[in-house]
Amino acid sequence: MHPETLAIYQNRPDDANAGAVAPPITLSTTFERDADGSFPHGHVYARTSNPNRNALETALAQLEGGFAGLAFSSGQAATLTLLLALRPGDHVLIGDDAYHGTPALLEELFHPWGLTYTRVDMTNLEAVRSSIHENTRLIWIETPSNPLLKIADIQAIADLAHEAGAWCACDNTWATPILQRPLDLGCDVVMHSTTKYIGGHSDVLSGTLIFREDNELYHRVRRYQLIGGAVAAPFDSWLLLRGIKTLATRVKTQSATARAVAEFLSRHPAVEVVHYPGLESHPGFAIAQKQMLLCGAMLSVQIRDGAEAAVRVAGQVRIFTRATSLGGIESLIEHRASVEGPNTTTPQNLLRMSIGLEHADDLIADLDQALFHAKPL
Repeated sequence: MHPETLAIYQNRPDDANAGAVAPPITLSTTFERDADGSFPHGHVYARTSNPNRNALETALAQLEGGFAGLAFSSGQAATLTLLLALRPGDHVLIGDDAYHGTPALLEELFHPWGLTYTRVDMTNLEAVRSSIHENTRLIWIETPSNPLLKIADIQAIADLAHEAGAWCACDNTWATPILQRPLDLGCDVVMHSTTKYIGGHSDVLSGTLIFREDNELYHRVRRYQLIGGAVAAPFDSWLLLRGIKTLATRVKTQSATARAVAEFLSRHPAVEVVHYPGLESHPGFAIAQKQMLLCGAMLSVQIRDGAEAAVRVAGQVRIFTRATSLGGIESLIEHRASVEGPNTTTPQNLLRMSIGLEHADDLIADLDQALFHAKPL
């Protein structure tokens, strides 16, 4: 089935009690044994499994074309649990432009524990190849990257990882399984902050790991999920299953609007550069065309007159909301460097935008007036 059909078909509940079309929420934390001590429905305790979380994990695996999915309490919890499956002394390769929370995990939690890591430009395959060590066990791709929207060649990097005996994981949050399926391109694991597009309404915190096949890595991470307990809650799982049903429609509409906004900004004299892989001027345009259906609904711009001008632009918007996060139905804008803090590598004049479901003409008009009114007196 196509992803649009799977999103609906896989979500159909099997409700023997009422025949409900929408799945019921199972909030119970514990489940009754039969007289012989067995568990007839397969559930023991909510940390181990829950009907809503099981349904979510199955749906996510189906969408990404994977063997199995694991749902966590946040995207960070998912990433942390995957890194826990490595061993002290292992080496991780990660992009030089990645969600700032991922290298923070490596530096603050795992480096003292014994993991080493290297940051590299994932768009440069020779740099990736030369950065692989004998003890490299994981190559972590993020494409499009956050916040510069660099495009990495997933299949080529997965091949390099496997040649070195390493696993390859991809943060697919910005693309979603509707626009890009890294497992089909050779990745072993896909991570999503399902808080973003999969939830889609800025009202649920969760994350997932989806595995291509039944292997040692999957079983290790599954065990750590059970022991660590950072699992998605029943109501969060229910909200995410509801979000999946409209994922394809939302993401395709948002992507089309983002392209229109990016084209407008690329022509604006106050804009230094637009980072959007759907523009032919983008360095990763050709690779994006090869591995993505559409180029997504995220973009970033660098304002010509510097950091203060960028902050003024964000301060003048009326339809966009000044807020962190992305992937919801509302359009968001933020001065990214100030969010990431003093150690950021993000350009100080950069604004990151998450395009929602508003009309493209209205968003363009809002940015146009903001850019005009933000000019220095």
